[in-house]
Amino acid sequence: MIRVVVDSTPLIALSFIGRLDLLKALFDEVLVPASVYQEVVAQGRGRPGEEEVRQADWLVVRKPEQSLPLPPALLGLDRGEVDVILLAQEVMADWVLIDERLGRKIARALGLQVKGTLGVLLAAYHAGFLSRAEAEEAVDQLANSPIRISSRLAEWFKGQLSP
Repeated sequence: MIRVVVDSTPLIALSFIGRLDLLKALFDEVLVPASVYQEVVAQGRGRPGEEEVRQADWLVVRKPEQSLPLPPALLGLDRGEVDVILLAQEVMADWVLIDERLGRKIARALGLQVKGTLGVLLAAYHAGFLSRAEAEEAVDQLANSPIRISSRLAEWFKGQLSP
């Protein structure tokens, strides 16, 4: 069973391009910390991801049992990123899906396996859930969205797709 814990940016990005379903297709259990769900659904009312995440009844929303003894801001992270890392450690997640550079760095330093939104799209392509054209279109949509994927990263992604 492949278990993954997801931060807000991958949820929002995949929702923005209409492919939140890829998480369900790729992973057996998709966990979202309660703080991340709150950020996307309650605080994100009317924004990309709000409705899609609210309707995704296959997402498991859970609060981590442990907490940090100091404010997340002291680490340069937000509450959602901290909760993603804590929950991933608790449930021994196979993957953490997080796009923010510092969050990824800290998760890796703690021994967690990290993917981002583009990693999900690449995995979906290799698993046959996306064609090459669909994968390229998805990354183009993200590059021209508020998510802000650099042109260098978009080109790297396209280079990873088999001709």
